[in-house]
Amino acid sequence: MRLVCVADTHLFHESLPPVPAGDVLIHAGDLLRAGTMTELERATSWLGSLPHPHKLVIAGNHDWCFARTPGPARAMIGEVATYLEDSEVTLDGVRVWGSPWQPEFFRWAFNLPRGAPLAAKWAMVPSGVDVLVTHGPPRGFGDRTVGGPQGCDDLRTALERIAPALHLFGHIHEDGGLWSQQGTTIANVTTWECMRAATVIDYDPRTRTVTPIEVPPREPP
Repeated sequence: MRLVCVADTHLFHESLPPVPAGDVLIHAGDLLRAGTMTELERATSWLGSLPHPHKLVIAGNHDWCFARTPGPARAMIGEVATYLEDSEVTLDGVRVWGSPWQPEFFRWAFNLPRGAPLAAKWAMVPSGVDVLVTHGPPRGFGDRTVGGPQGCDDLRTALERIAPALHLFGHIHEDGGLWSQQGTTIANVTTWECMRAATVIDYDPRTRTVTPIEVPPREPP
C-alpha cells in the first residue's frame, strides 16, 4: 500500500509540488489558516481533485471549523475524504487511527494541557494499529523549534504501548523527516506551508514493513 502523506498545507495547496500517485492520501492536519467553512470549501475542492482512491484527514490547530461547527465541517470533508477524530478506519486490512490533539499552543484549536488530559486521549488508541496519525509530534522526534523541543511526552510514552508500524504527524514546520524508534517509523510529514513536498511511504501489512520511497529534505529549498 502506497501512502502519500502531507500536513500543514494551510490553504497554500496550489503551491504544493505535484502530489505523487498512491493508494491513500493522508493529511495530518492544518488544511486551513483561519479555519472557516469557506476555507474548508476550498480545501475540500482541492482534495476532491486528487486521484487517490482513499483520502484520510485529521484536523490541526488551525482547523477551527472541526471544533466549532463539527457537524457541517465533517459533512463537507466527508464528500471527498474520511475524517478521523479519535477514531479508526481499516483500509485493505490496514488499521489507521487519527487524532488532532496537541499540547497547549497559544489559543488554537484542539489544545489540551500536558499530563492527564492528553494521556487520556492517547489511552483511547488501541494497541497494534498499523498507522497512527496525530497532528503534533511525540517528544524528541520532529519537534525541534527555535524555542526548543515541543513534542508531547505522553504521546511518546503511548507509542511504546500502541506500537504502530508508522506514526505520521506535522505541526512543527521546521523539523520534517523520518526517524525510527523501537520498531516504529516516525515521520514529520509537514509541507512547511507547501514549500516542502509530500512524503511517500510503502507499507506491507503482512509483514508490517515500512519502506520510505520519497522523503523531502528536512527544510524547504
